[in-house]
Amino acid sequence: MYANAPTPPLCPVCGEPMSISRLHCEQCDLTVEGRFSMGRLARLTPEQLGFVELFLRCDGKLKRVGQEMGVSYPTVRSRLDEIITAMGYEPPGHEEIAEDPLTPERRRQILDELAAGRLTSEEAVRLLQGE
Repeated sequence: MYANAPTPPLCPVCGEPMSISRLHCEQCDLTVEGRFSMGRLARLTPEQLGFVELFLRCDGKLKRVGQEMGVSYPTVRSRLDEIITAMGYEPPGHEEIAEDPLTPERRRQILDELAAGRLTSEEAVRLLQGE
């Protein structure tokens, strides 16, 4: 293995996750053996890690990341969601969609129709509950 080479997250032969079993100090020649985790960031590709570094340099501001990369905000958001997923997390917003499929505009429209008498209270409740 080359000095200072990044640790490969997957086995080049079978494709399964790699584990670290040996650590060595160049200064004092100490070697520690065991099973060590690489952490979630080790799951990322070099391109994804580059994005994370840029994201941090831009103080987490997606608009600035987009300007630096020369891409649109939706593209930056999509890449960030891919990284969040690659790290084993659920991107934000997905649980909100599952819990509440109504947009604020649609909710307001239903309540306005109820107030105008175009919907019964039972119909409004059913629509607000997503049925």
